[in-house]
Amino acid sequence: MSAAATRRLTTAQALVRFLAAQYTERDGVRHRLIAGTWGIFGHGNVAGLGQALVEYREAMPYHQGRNEQAMVHAAVGHARHLNRLSAQAVTTSIGPGATNLVTGAALATINRLPVLLLPGDYFASHAADPLLQQLEHPVEADVSVNDALRPVSRYFDRITRPEVLLASALQAMRVLSDPAETGAVTLALPQDVQAQAYDWPAEFFADRVWRVRRPAPDPVELAEAARAIRAAARPLIVAGGGVHHSEAEPALKALVDATGIPVASTQAGKGALRHDHPADLGGIGHTGTAVSDALARAADLVIGVGTRYSDFTTASGTLFQHPGVRFLNLNITAFDAHKLAAATLVCDARSGLTALTEALAGHRVDAAYETEYRTGKTRWEGTVAEAFRADDDGAVPTQTQVLGALDAVVGDADVVINAAGSLPGDLHKLWRARSPRQYHLEYGYSCMGYEIPAALGVQQAAPDTPVWALVGDGTYLMNPTEIVTAVQENLPVKLVLVQNHGYASIGGLSESVGAERFGTDYRHRVADGSFTGAPLPVDLAANAASLGMDVLRAKTVRELREALATARAATRPTCVYVETAPPSAALPAEAWWDVPVAEVSAREAATDARAAYERAVADRRRHL
Repeated sequence: MSAAATRRLTTAQALVRFLAAQYTERDGVRHRLIAGTWGIFGHGNVAGLGQALVEYREAMPYHQGRNEQAMVHAAVGHARHLNRLSAQAVTTSIGPGATNLVTGAALATINRLPVLLLPGDYFASHAADPLLQQLEHPVEADVSVNDALRPVSRYFDRITRPEVLLASALQAMRVLSDPAETGAVTLALPQDVQAQAYDWPAEFFADRVWRVRRPAPDPVELAEAARAIRAAARPLIVAGGGVHHSEAEPALKALVDATGIPVASTQAGKGALRHDHPADLGGIGHTGTAVSDALARAADLVIGVGTRYSDFTTASGTLFQHPGVRFLNLNITAFDAHKLAAATLVCDARSGLTALTEALAGHRVDAAYETEYRTGKTRWEGTVAEAFRADDDGAVPTQTQVLGALDAVVGDADVVINAAGSLPGDLHKLWRARSPRQYHLEYGYSCMGYEIPAALGVQQAAPDTPVWALVGDGTYLMNPTEIVTAVQENLPVKLVLVQNHGYASIGGLSESVGAERFGTDYRHRVADGSFTGAPLPVDLAANAASLGMDVLRAKTVRELREALATARAATRPTCVYVETAPPSAALPAEAWWDVPVAEVSAREAATDARAAYERAVADRRRHL
């Protein structure tokens, strides 16, 4: 290899140069594949990747994080908002920095969202052995803590020599840009190898475009799918996140407009149709709407589009109760398409929906069916209006009234982010999504602490868009540190911090399964060992202010509306803090969720809960 055809760089320098030259392209539009790198430096990466990021800081934007897990969440939020066409990298030191990536990696892979992880590792040469923070294994010297990332990564390699990077970097980009395979990708980087120099082929640094495919449906599968839909009297579409990832919302609308088939949505798929489309029935499953779940129980054909059918969507196998119900799944991943013994269309969502619309030309569901679901939708819209209404502007707002106040303030382009607690259920039932990217719920992993860092990633992806992180007190205490990053990078995210003094969601679940809300309140411990005393004297608003946010305290509905409007117009990170009134019982779950209850107990609450559990589980079906 001639000197003219190579460039001598360290492994870390070569990696940064390579990443800066990678692009995706779909529908003729090009995107930078690795848009930036998040990092926290320690001895395992500061002299390698840290030095390389300084050397090439004009080519690779760098973002300083405060928590390794949170950096992954920020990168995932960025990738989701950009429909997986652009990702970010995350670099950490070895030891706790690396293991802190595991939760974020699991979240990315479960949600089929791309993120590149670059943790430091031990010395490949074992020259310094053991080094600080190294895990020693008595019979496997090549094991490190980074091996904990293997089961939660879609691709993993340890770069033990510089030249290993040539093949592994290309494989990493292939997986990140493949809509059927994407998720977390890990390249573990021994710290001595990061600093080693090598004569790299010049073509390694050339601009490279990874085309994101839109595979068309198989003609035989398409014909069978069209026949199944034409034969169905009560078809129902379940829209999942794949509709958004494929940018297939217009294709879904065209199919629905032509056929009249109604649409229910998963947490990831909400917003696939605008809330005011006559065929949009809202959320489905355990946290679904009454109209969606009623139609799901009577559907004779369920058409899943880009969904992986989690237990919340299927109500743990109890939702789809029609005696002859069959499934038709359109998914770019065969693994998901074959679930529930379905007929399959393994293809891109937009390509498949467009082909289905053409194949179903002239077909429309019965007028009586349309009248039925439109009437149900109208009834549910009344339920939403009732939950949002606040007759007394001077009263302490309920959680649903907080959502109503926010609904009145946001514009069509605003993004609302949430992940865990009681808010996902209320949002799935009540939120009126006005655009495809507005509703951003991470519910594949339902990870507490996702919301604030994800808001940073979304704000980076959409700088001029108002981005709202909705956070309960329990979630806030898990991971507030990226507020500092928002302040440092001047990202004007809006935080709605809801204080209800405990884990509202798990508290309710605890009560329903006979665990009597034990350990779910943020209150003083009392004499019998329970936590039912006065609320703790914790001021989360003061904490957010201490981290650099502007904080607006709202005690009443009127003050809340004013604070939300002020926050939306703010040009720096702003928190609206509100303590909510106890929730009403107006919005019970419309479908079951399987959380096994103790078979035997000396406590009445548990025995009663077990009896209810056995009644519910009797409705479970195996769809074969």
